[in-house]
Amino acid sequence: MARRATVMSPQTRLAQARGHRRPPRQLTLPAVTDTDRALRNYRAQRRRAIPALALLAVLLIGIPVTLSVFPGLDRVRVFDIPVSWIMLWLLPYPALAALGGWQLRRAEAVERGR
Repeated sequence: MARRATVMSPQTRLAQARGHRRPPRQLTLPAVTDTDRALRNYRAQRRRAIPALALLAVLLIGIPVTLSVFPGLDRVRVFDIPVSWIMLWLLPYPALAALGGWQLRRAEAVERGR
């Protein structure tokens, strides 16, 4: 009768040769003051996010409202491109990036304690 051989990858062979290691030790929770500080930071960051959310709403609602209020923007052209298209292509993304950067700086300022 033929002898059976176990086939395994080199990594498995090395892992089995090392044997079992001790399980990693349990991480302990930080002191209660750290939890309180984290909760205070979270609440302060949420309060500081309200103006950013309001500006985001103005941006997302303002562009379609502006285009519907001023339909003549379709006929005005810059480099043979309608201004309405430019407003939809070029305005939102830089504005969103600037708004996100502004909010990030404000949230980090809360964490630094300013």
